[in-house]
Amino acid sequence: MRYFFLLLYCLLNLNGYAKQQSPAKQQIMSNETEEVLSVVRRLAELMIERDTAAISKLLDKDYTLTHMTGYVQSRVEWLHEVEKESMKYYSAKEVNHTVKVDGNHAEVVVRNMVDARIWGSRNTWRLQQKMKLEKRNGNWIILSSLASTF
Repeated sequence: MRYFFLLLYCLLNLNGYAKQQSPAKQQIMSNETEEVLSVVRRLAELMIERDTAAISKLLDKDYTLTHMTGYVQSRVEWLHEVEKESMKYYSAKEVNHTVKVDGNHAEVVVRNMVDARIWGSRNTWRLQQKMKLEKRNGNWIILSSLASTF
């Protein structure tokens, strides 16, 4: 029984220590989360602006976009579709998002109402994108995106 109370005392003290350390850690995580979210939101803006040069800087050279149909599109192919407007984005209104940051890696799930014409069919799509990012040389780079509806 004595060991139980000793263990309980140690755990409570560790929990108190962790709470003392958490504001600084939370601030760092909050900053990273905001940076990641900023990159994802910037991508949506650039898609609407059809600025493929700027989009290209946000994407990894091996970036892939997996469409809700299951079709996996390369970075080069997708940027070409945006340039020639076979994928034309008119607006995106964010509904919600989640961001998980783990060191230099992040995963974002963002839900948007996207007004777009995709391969001739225009609609306001309930688009969910699950994106993976990596921090390189101080910048967050989008590695991949998996699109689905919500």
